[in-house]
Amino acid sequence: MSGGGDNGVMLGMMAANRAQRGGPAKGKSSMFNIFPLMIVPVIIYVAVAFTMGGADQASMAAALGQPVFHIPMTSGQWALPLGDLIVIFGMFALFIEQIKAAGSGTPTIINHGLSMAVFVVAMALFLLVGKFGTSAFFLLTLMTLMDTVGGFVVTVVAARRDLAVGGEG
Repeated sequence: MSGGGDNGVMLGMMAANRAQRGGPAKGKSSMFNIFPLMIVPVIIYVAVAFTMGGADQASMAAALGQPVFHIPMTSGQWALPLGDLIVIFGMFALFIEQIKAAGSGTPTIINHGLSMAVFVVAMALFLLVGKFGTSAFFLLTLMTLMDTVGGFVVTVVAARRDLAVGGEG
């Protein structure tokens, strides 16, 4: 009496076996899974703040508003400021972080804890240090929050799915 649920049980058993063996890559990507990528744009902003920015918020905003390069378009020149480039890089890092959050293993959980630490540090810098009170850094801080909350939500949903597939029978 083979039912339609047998395939789900088999898939769950195969996933459990892969997880016990260390996954398809056998732990080769575990360091990549642990490292929170959102720390990179925050570190880039910190480097810019201490090399190019002045002592206050206004001088930092002026430094971030300086165009890095111009892109010719049919409607005219598009100047891309440094602050926007850092935010764009942060958006790519957030995208990769959300893809990495689909796992439910130990490296993923460690990544979420480190992402929470990155958010706490970014929020403290935004609230307490004048150089970091800019729109660009606020958006980076918001992205670190989205990484933390979104990562936990995606991991919980993925874990529930894994439990549902493995628990059928």
